[in-house]
Amino acid sequence: MDTEILKKSAAQARGLAIDAIHTAGIGHLGLPLGCAEIGASLFSESLSFNPDKPRWINRDRFVLSAGHGSMFLYGWLHLSGYDLSMDEIRKFRQLHSKTPGHPEFGETDGVESTTGPLGQGVGNAVGIAISQKMCAEKFNTAEHQIIDNHVVCLAGDGCFQEGVAMEASSLAGHLGLDNLIVILDSNDVTLDAMAEVTQSEDTGKRYEAMGFDVVTIDGHDFAAVAKAVAEAKAADNGKPKLIIAKTEIGRGIEEVAGTSKAHGEGGAKFAESARAKLGLPAETFYVSEDVKAYFAEKKAEKISSFTEWEKTYKAWKSANSELAALLESAEAGKRPTAEECLEMIPAFPADAKLATRAAGGKVLQPLAAGLPLMTTGSADLFGSNKNYLEGLGDLSRDNFSGRNTWYGIREHAMGAVCNGIAYDGIFITSGATFLVFSDYMRASIRLAGLANLPVFHVFTHDSVGVGEDGPTHQPVETTSALRLIPNVDVIRPGDPEETAAAFAMAVARKDGPTCLVLSRQNLPNQNDIPVEARRLGTLKGGYVARKESGELKAVILATGSELQHALVAAEQLGDGVRVVSMPSLEVFDRQDNAYKEEVIPSACKARVAIEAGVGGLWYKYTGLDGKVVSIDRFGLSAPGDLVMKELGMEPASVVAAAQSLL
Repeated sequence: MDTEILKKSAAQARGLAIDAIHTAGIGHLGLPLGCAEIGASLFSESLSFNPDKPRWINRDRFVLSAGHGSMFLYGWLHLSGYDLSMDEIRKFRQLHSKTPGHPEFGETDGVESTTGPLGQGVGNAVGIAISQKMCAEKFNTAEHQIIDNHVVCLAGDGCFQEGVAMEASSLAGHLGLDNLIVILDSNDVTLDAMAEVTQSEDTGKRYEAMGFDVVTIDGHDFAAVAKAVAEAKAADNGKPKLIIAKTEIGRGIEEVAGTSKAHGEGGAKFAESARAKLGLPAETFYVSEDVKAYFAEKKAEKISSFTEWEKTYKAWKSANSELAALLESAEAGKRPTAEECLEMIPAFPADAKLATRAAGGKVLQPLAAGLPLMTTGSADLFGSNKNYLEGLGDLSRDNFSGRNTWYGIREHAMGAVCNGIAYDGIFITSGATFLVFSDYMRASIRLAGLANLPVFHVFTHDSVGVGEDGPTHQPVETTSALRLIPNVDVIRPGDPEETAAAFAMAVARKDGPTCLVLSRQNLPNQNDIPVEARRLGTLKGGYVARKESGELKAVILATGSELQHALVAAEQLGDGVRVVSMPSLEVFDRQDNAYKEEVIPSACKARVAIEAGVGGLWYKYTGLDGKVVSIDRFGLSAPGDLVMKELGMEPASVVAAAQSLL
C-alpha cells in the first residue's frame, strides 16, 4: 500500500468535495471530508470492480447509505475511472447532471441504489447481500465458482438511528449474511448537534447481539481500513460484519471539523484556506497527474482480475448452458409479458367464490413453477396473505435456495430489502403484509417508484371488510395514498380472473413497482363476463364489465370488492347503465385517448363511482357533478358484511346515487 499517494488522493478527494459544494452553494461536506481515507482505501485496495463494466455480476457492491454525502461517492467513482467526468463533478446538483444531490440508481454508473432517506441504504445492502447469496446458491457449481463477492455499506449515526436499518440489520444477523460488511462512519455528530444529545447506546454491543462480528478502527488509518475489510471478507463464518470507523467529521476544514456545523455546507465558506492547508494548488477541481496515474494503474489491475474471472465464467457457461441462459436473461432484464404470464395460469372454476388474497395464492403457484427466479416473502403473515410458494423451500442461513423469505414483523425492512433485491437485478421478488401496514413501508415503496424498481407487494385485508379487527386494521385512505405515489401501479382486482391478470401485470412490469390490493372476504366469480374479457380488460386498467343495451344513460365505475355491487345496481337501474371495472387507475390512465373514450364516453355525464375507501381520486372520472359512493371516515369493529352495509357499500347506495343524477 502506497500511503503517500493515498494521502494525496484523500486530500484531492476532499478538494473535489469542497469545490463542488462551494460552487453549488449547497451540499454536505462532513462525510466526504471525514471519510476520505476510507474512500481511498476502499476504491484503491479493498473493492473488486470493473469501471468499464459497472454491472459485472461478481463485482463488490458499494452502497452509500448516508446518501447526503454523495460527493464522497462521486469523487471516488471519478478517480476510479468510472464514466463520471470532471465536467459532471463541476455540475454537482445541477439540472440533468450525473451528480444529483443524493445518489440515484440509473443516473450514474457505480451507484448501486438510490439513497438519501437515512437507513434505507442499509436495508438495500441487506437485500443485495441476500440476492447474491441466492445467486451463489443457484449458479455456482462444484467445478466453477462465479459468485464470491461482498456488499460494503457505508452508513452514519443517522442511518443507525432509523428503525429501518435496525430491522434490516437484525434480519441480516439472523440469516448469517457473511457477505455483508457495514462500515459505520462514527464521528459522534448528527445534523443538529453532537450525537450524545440523542443517543447513548453501545452500538458495537447492539450489533454483536444481532449476530454481527464487530471491530472498531481509526477511520483515518489507511492500513487499518484495508486490514479490517480484508479480514471481514476472509471470515466466511456465518456472521455479517460491522466496522466501526472512528472519524472526524469535516476533517480538513479546521473551523468546523468535529462539530455539527461540518455536516452540511457550513464549511464551504472556508474553501480557499482549507484547500491551501490541504496542500492543494489555487486551481479548483484539481487532481494531480501522479494520483491519476495511480488510479489508472489500479483500474488496470481490477480489469485484469475481471479478465481472470471471465475465464472461469466462460468455462462455467460452456458446462452449464441452461443456467447461463437463465442468468444472462435475468441480467438483461428480460421478463415474460403479462400475456405470457396469463398463459401459465389456468382459468378458475366458474363456481369459484374466493377472496382475492386466496385467488392470488393460487395464481402464484404456476407462476413460480414457470419462473425459477421468482421469490416472495411476508412480514409474519404468510398464512393470511396466502402468498407462500408451495414446495419451494424457506430461505435461511442454511438454505439460500429457498424461495420464501420469512421477514418477521419487519415491514419497513421488507420494503428496503425487496428494493435491494430488485436493484441487484437478478430475481423477481415481492413482499406481503396487510394493506394497512403498507404505511410502515411507504418510504421504501416511494423509493422503488423513484428508482423504477420492478418489485411488487401483496397487500391483503384491503378494506373495512376486514370486520371484527376494527378500524386499526381497516384501511380506508391507504389505497388512495399509494395511488398518489408517482410511478407506482396499484391494482385492486374484483374477482379471481382479474386477480390472475393483476399478478401477471406485476410480474411482467419492468419499470416500476406494483401494489396488489386484495380482499380478505370472498368475492363472486363474475361469470357473466367472459374470462378473456376480464383478464385482458384488467391488463388495460379498466374495461366495460357490463354493456348497456340501448341508449347509454349512466356509467358506474367500480373496483375490487365493490364491482359486485355495481353490477347488481346496474341490473336494478335498467338497460341504459354501463358498468366499468377499474382495477388500476394508473394503468387505465396510460391507455390512449381512443380507448379511454370507448370505455367512458365523454358524452355521458351521469357517472357514479364506488369504492370502499376515501373517494377523492374518483372525481377525475365522474366529474364534479358526478357521485362517488365512498367511505371518508374510519371503520367499525363488527362482522365485515355488517360494516360494509353500515357504511353504504351495497347496491342500494349506488342505485340512489345514480337515480339522483338521472
